Amino acid sequence: MTTLYDIPLKTIQDQPTTLADYRGKVLLVVNVASKCGLTPQYEGLEALYRAKHDAGLEVLGFPANNFMEQEPGSNAEIASFCSANFDVTFPLFSKISVAGNAVHPLYQALVDAQPVATGEGPLREKLKSMDIKVNPAPGVTWNFEKFLIGRDGRVLARFAPDVGPDDPRLLQAVDAALAAG
Repeated sequence: MTTLYDIPLKTIQDQPTTLADYRGKVLLVVNVASKCGLTPQYEGLEALYRAKHDAGLEVLGFPANNFMEQEPGSNAEIASFCSANFDVTFPLFSKISVAGNAVHPLYQALVDAQPVATGEGPLREKLKSMDIKVNPAPGVTWNFEKFLIGRDGRVLARFAPDVGPDDPRLLQAVDAALAAG
C-alpha cells in the first residue's frame, strides 16, 4: 500500500525526494504563493517552525500557481523571495499543482484523507463575492491551506487558508500531534 511517504517529490533545488525523510515527525504541509494576500503567513509559518522544530515539527512549503497565478516564479525565484522577504528556513519543494486536472498525487492523497477543512467557509464566500472562481470542495480552496500529518503518517487535520499559523485551533492540533509521541 502506498503511503504519503512513498509519493515522489522534488526539493526546491529540483532534487528527487519523498516525505520519508520526515518519517516520525509531525508535518504541516502548506501550499504557498508569493503574490497572494495571504503571503504574509510565511512569517507566521517560519515562527511556528522555529518554535516547534526541536519538538518534532516540520513545516513543508509547496509552491503552487493554481490560484490567480499568484506563484509565477521559478523554483530559484521562489526560494530567493522566501529567504529575502521572510527569512524562511523551513523546507520548500518544487512548484506543483494542488488543484484541477493536474493535481499532484500528494495533494490528491491529502484531500482524500481529509476532505473538510477546519475554518472552511469565510474565505470561500469572500472569494465568491469578489467574482473569483473558487475550486470546488473538497479541493484545496486557495493558497496557504494547511494539512497536519501525525508522526505515523496519517493526515490528522486540515485548515482553511485563512486559518493562520498562530490560530489557536491550529496550534492546539499541532501541540496535540507533537504530544502524541
